Amino acid sequence: MNLKPLHDYVVVKPLVAETTTKFGIVLPDTIDKEKPEKGEIIAVGAGKILDNGQLSPLAVKVGDKVMFRKYSPDEIKIEGQEYLVIKETDIMMILE
Repeated sequence: MNLKPLHDYVVVKPLVAETTTKFGIVLPDTIDKEKPEKGEIIAVGAGKILDNGQLSPLAVKVGDKVMFRKYSPDEIKIEGQEYLVIKETDIMMILE
C-alpha cells in the first residue's frame, strides 16, 4: 500500500532498539513498553500551507532517521505493520 500524508504530516516506521544484557541475552521489545522516540520516515506530505497561502516544503525527506516527541505520534496499523503519523513540528532532529 502506498501511504501519502497530507500537508505537514509525515509517516514514520518506529525504530525499536534491541536490548541486550551484558551477558548477551537479547530481551524482547515487550520488556520495555515505552513509546518509541526514533524512527525512519517512509512518507512525507507536500508541506505546510502558510497564512499567505504559499506552500512551505518540509525539511525532512523519505529515508531520514529522526527523533521526535515521545507522546506526539498517532499510531496506525496497516497490513500488519505499525506506523506513526506525526507533524513535522514534533520532529526534534534528524539523526545522521
